[in-house]
Amino acid sequence: MKAKLRSLLVAGAVSVMLTQPAVAADVDVDPWEGFNRAMFSFNDGLDTYALKPVSQGYKAVMPDIAETGVNNFFENLADVGTLLNNLLQGKFSNATEDFARIAFNSTFGLAGLIDVATPMGIEKHDEDFGQTFGYWGVDSGPYLVLPFFGPATVRDGIGMVPDFLVDPVRQLDDNGARNALYVTRIIDGRAQLLEAEKLISGDKYTFIRDAYLQKRAFSIVDGDGENYDESNF
Repeated sequence: MKAKLRSLLVAGAVSVMLTQPAVAADVDVDPWEGFNRAMFSFNDGLDTYALKPVSQGYKAVMPDIAETGVNNFFENLADVGTLLNNLLQGKFSNATEDFARIAFNSTFGLAGLIDVATPMGIEKHDEDFGQTFGYWGVDSGPYLVLPFFGPATVRDGIGMVPDFLVDPVRQLDDNGARNALYVTRIIDGRAQLLEAEKLISGDKYTFIRDAYLQKRAFSIVDGDGENYDESNF
């Protein structure tokens, strides 16, 4: 799975909601709302009593420079999946930038702990198999809240399988090291969302659902407003 795991919130969704048309929240978008709300309550409880407190503790004890290094490390690993998906979408220029980011950050950036590519002007992209399926015209299907993983759609849920298969962390033979990286990545990802969650207003379930759907629809067209189409979700 990519470094930006689908937890209870969606990083970057708030900014998209402020700049793009609202998603129509109707039965076509969320026909499984009863099930989804039950899964949302389960995830929210798990987050409230376990993941969030651990992430707050992590953020409190980790020096800023160390926290940035950990996040950079996982972002560098995520670029591997992004590179593959840009190739599958025929975005060869973006894929070249992804390769350059991985090469520079993995070497001069000390295994990705330091992001040297961004100051060099090498753009970072964010692609996964859910977006690749959408790029090739696969319908998203209904909104779906997955236990432990949070907001998704049927298309994005299926996309998590190949995302997991190409995850560099999965390739580690040492079970202990692999599991430690999984746990650290989840905690780091949740810690990155502590500030963003303060912007949630109204019904939390509805806010996160609409933000997620809108962010994903916008990501399919890489932020191109002219090609933005709500049918993408």
